[in-house]
Amino acid sequence: MRVRTVTTSLCVVAGLFVCAEPGAAQCRPDGDVEFVCGPVSPEDLLAVPDSPWVIAAGMEDDGYLYAVDTRDLTNTVLFPTATFGSRPDKVFSDCSGPLVGGFRPHGISLRPGRGGRHTLYVVRHGAREAIEVFAVNARSGTPTLTWQGCAVAPDGVTFNSVTALPGRGFIATHFNRPVGELWEWQPETGWTAVPGSETNGPNGVVSSPDGRWLYVGGWGTRSLIRVSRGQASMQSDSVEVGFHIDNVRWAPDGSLLVAGHVGETAESIFQCLGQQQCGGVSSHVARVDPEQLTVEEIVRYPSNENFILGTVGLQVGDEIWLGGIAGSDRIARFPVR
Repeated sequence: MRVRTVTTSLCVVAGLFVCAEPGAAQCRPDGDVEFVCGPVSPEDLLAVPDSPWVIAAGMEDDGYLYAVDTRDLTNTVLFPTATFGSRPDKVFSDCSGPLVGGFRPHGISLRPGRGGRHTLYVVRHGAREAIEVFAVNARSGTPTLTWQGCAVAPDGVTFNSVTALPGRGFIATHFNRPVGELWEWQPETGWTAVPGSETNGPNGVVSSPDGRWLYVGGWGTRSLIRVSRGQASMQSDSVEVGFHIDNVRWAPDGSLLVAGHVGETAESIFQCLGQQQCGGVSSHVARVDPEQLTVEEIVRYPSNENFILGTVGLQVGDEIWLGGIAGSDRIARFPVR
């Protein structure tokens, strides 16, 4: 097993953080770990195709969507500065209209288009529980967003992650313990629960390019779960990874990058988030073969005062970028090994 392990010193007294969180100006390397400084709580990351840009979702109350330039590591706020047209796309006729305030973004997904024009799907909490849809223009310069509409969540459902499907549909996870499930949205039918997708805390999700397979981060089961979609008989397989999977991303070589965190118990993660009692908690990224379901851990990074809890791993050139939550103001960067 090839593991990228980094040691760091914690400013901890009696199990509590006592160091002030540094600002972006103090965003210095941690040993040989470097950072992208600025985005706050970058819970999810995705690459914009054929461009130098990465989009980050800052999961804070009144949060932001950021565009990060991989050439110089600067970042620009994309939302709430997006453009709002006079009316949404007609397929989102049930959406009440654009809402700027109360925007708490979570998982994101991008449907590639042509000529630098794509579609972005964003899990939104706050003023409403919905998947917000934006047109992305990345033809030149910094990308811009134009709001297209939304799909409001079914009653009682709280979304976590989203993935685009072939056509105009998408899948979202309802994170719930001990049993949550996946939901599929299509323009003709709206929301329907995905049969056989029930598991303990479904978190991140990506679709295969043909839409026949869904790869789900099982937070509660510490496993990557492969679920069939639209086939004659439902199939499900899984592989344990040794940590709570948060998000799942495709890598350039066709493997899957699964990222998350682990502590002595599942509840220790919530203690870390709520009370900053993070002793023994660490963030991880593993590479998984989507066909053989074999696992290779490639990043292991202990929680510290500047980077508390990792949630997403994305390959950017010859680096793995690790995004996280809990108010951290950076994305960690590890060399690909």
